[in-house]
Amino acid sequence: MRKGILFLALFAFIACSNSSSEVIDEKEQPKPEGPKPEQPVDGTLTADGNSAKTYDLIKRSGYNHEAPDSSCEHKTEHFQHIQQVHDNQLNKYVFAFFIHAEIDDDRGLTNITDRQRNEIKTDNKSPKSLVGQKGETMVFRWKFCLPAGFQTTTKFSHLHQLKGIDNSSGTADVSSPLITLTAYSNSGSKGGQQLRVRYDKRGGSTTTLASTDLAGFLGNWVEVEEKACFGENGSYEVVITRIKDGKVLLKFGPEKMDMWRTDCTGLRPKWGIYRYLGENRSWQDQLRDEEIRFADFSIKKL
Repeated sequence: MRKGILFLALFAFIACSNSSSEVIDEKEQPKPEGPKPEQPVDGTLTADGNSAKTYDLIKRSGYNHEAPDSSCEHKTEHFQHIQQVHDNQLNKYVFAFFIHAEIDDDRGLTNITDRQRNEIKTDNKSPKSLVGQKGETMVFRWKFCLPAGFQTTTKFSHLHQLKGIDNSSGTADVSSPLITLTAYSNSGSKGGQQLRVRYDKRGGSTTTLASTDLAGFLGNWVEVEEKACFGENGSYEVVITRIKDGKVLLKFGPEKMDMWRTDCTGLRPKWGIYRYLGENRSWQDQLRDEEIRFADFSIKKL
């Protein structure tokens, strides 16, 4: 009888202990979280030297990327197309954007065979502070260095764009960019290479706002300051300065112009290399593998 009482008491103690433990565990379980508030960002994207975590850094800073890491042969031999390297001219870590003439494509889209891209951008997932709206003035700053011998064609090699973000119905006028910074080979008897600032009129033609000889850029770091007031009655200006001697290589504006796209949800910047390959890569022999360096991206609203 005494043994039976002791057994019952022990059983009750264990049962109470388990019950108490379950209550504590339940209280310690994290509660489902509601929508997270927008994470604060300061608009900068600066290399930190951790190359393996470059894409994480890009996203943490409010930007996004479209890199051809799984193009063609890269599907089995992965290659990180945006890395961080130490640059001797600036004496610090910078971003290296790689593009391969015979391998890389455009976002893995099988129906697009005439171009390739490796870019970062802001988009509809970025904080509002990194996307332009009507009536807002934004200043974009960055540095870049084109390698000596950088190859271009008589078609485009885009390095930067301001472009609209489509709406949820997919009906916005965003097929063409608003502003483009691009490198070209001059056609015909002109020869040589140029850096051009192009403007696409709403529903109209493309015009060149400013252009300059590309030679002064090759192998040299330059700093860009671009200011845009967005809206139908907007304005635009840009200055590109060579860092080693302070020489202004290109300057445009400020000039009033239409700086909006019909039904878009905002305007955003893009940087990298987006270039023409020819139909079914028929021009790829005119190009080579390139490494274009960028540093110190900054986006500010005034």
